[in-house]
Amino acid sequence: MPLIEIKTLIKADIQTCFDLSRDIDFHKASLKHSNEKAIAGRTSGLIELNEWVTWEAKHFGVNQHLTSKITQFDRPNYFVDEMVSGAFKSFKHEHIFQTKNEATLMIDKFHFQSPFGILGKIANVLFLKRYMTQLLTTRNVFLKSKAEEMSIEH
Repeated sequence: MPLIEIKTLIKADIQTCFDLSRDIDFHKASLKHSNEKAIAGRTSGLIELNEWVTWEAKHFGVNQHLTSKITQFDRPNYFVDEMVSGAFKSFKHEHIFQTKNEATLMIDKFHFQSPFGILGKIANVLFLKRYMTQLLTTRNVFLKSKAEEMSIEH
């Protein structure tokens, strides 16, 4: 199962970073380019343990639906969302937060399996891992900017 791991150092407190990471409205804003919309389940606000959300978004020129559920939750250090249904065979996204001096280290671990057997494995190598890394990085840059802006305001 491929793994994408991204570490982002944010000059903001751990609670702010944790809450932004699970904020449905923030997620929509951070991935505006793919026109992501929460269409079922928790569609606004802060998602909690055992809650789920169905997203509609355009990726690779195709409208897709993906439902994920929060399966683990330890505020403000860790939460996991896992795919219930969608384009992947499976995924598990670990969100890890650690206080580092006056900052927060946010670690994303995105484990995923593509559908379609060997064709899916080829897609991983050719473009999917790179595409998902870019998507997560885009979101993290947006989160870092917003969290640091909020930190300055307080």
